[in-house]
Parts: sequence; structure tokens; C-alpha cells
Amino acid sequence: MNLPELPPAQRNAFNKAIWDLARQVPPGKVATYGQLSALVPAPAGVLPEDYAAFRARWAGEAMRVCPPGVPWQRIVNAQGKISPRPGAETQKKLLEQEGVVFDSRQKIDLSRFGWPGPSN
Repeated sequence: MNLPELPPAQRNAFNKAIWDLARQVPPGKVATYGQLSALVPAPAGVLPEDYAAFRARWAGEAMRVCPPGVPWQRIVNAQGKISPRPGAETQKKLLEQEGVVFDSRQKIDLSRFGWPGPSN
């Protein structure tokens, strides 16, 4: 299934919202793409069922193009793993430097290292 694209104006606003949330994840904690995207309202014109189906992948795309200053390394997939892609080893090293521990299956214990969400 191909990932449908958001129109540019909506994509920019969505990406900014994702980046703003990612900036709130403190060192030593991680959030998932789905967790961040669930905190962002569906863009105008996107059906709720479509948003539920694609929002985590759209968040992944937002993190792929994030600007400097966004702690991209703190966003992982729903299984608590780093998605295989260029930069995955760097992401793991950065998280380990922050004290995040990976188990023998290369998973992060989200109950221990998961970000509970914004405090406001």
C-alpha cells in the first residue's frame, strides 16, 4: 500500500506539530511515531479512518526531514525498536549515550524508557 501524501500546506503544519512534540521528549526517554501523531489532530480534509491508518507513517516522514535541534533519535517504532534505515546505528549510539538500554532483541522497554507525553 502506498503512503498517500498530505498537501504541502497541511504537511508543513503536521511536520511542525510532530517536531514540536519531539522536542519535548527528554534525554533518556523515547516516544513512538504513533504516539506523537496521535497527539496531533487530523489535518483538514483527512478522514479520521485515513488519519488513523497513516498518521504514524506520516510522523516517520516528518522525522526523516526534521530540522537541526529536533531530537530525532528519541523517536522509535511501536515495537520499541529503531526502524532499519540509514542512520540507525547512530540513533542507537545516541540513545545509549542518554542511558536508554536495548535488550538482546534490540528493543527498548517502553514501560521503562517511554515518554508519558506532554505535561500540559
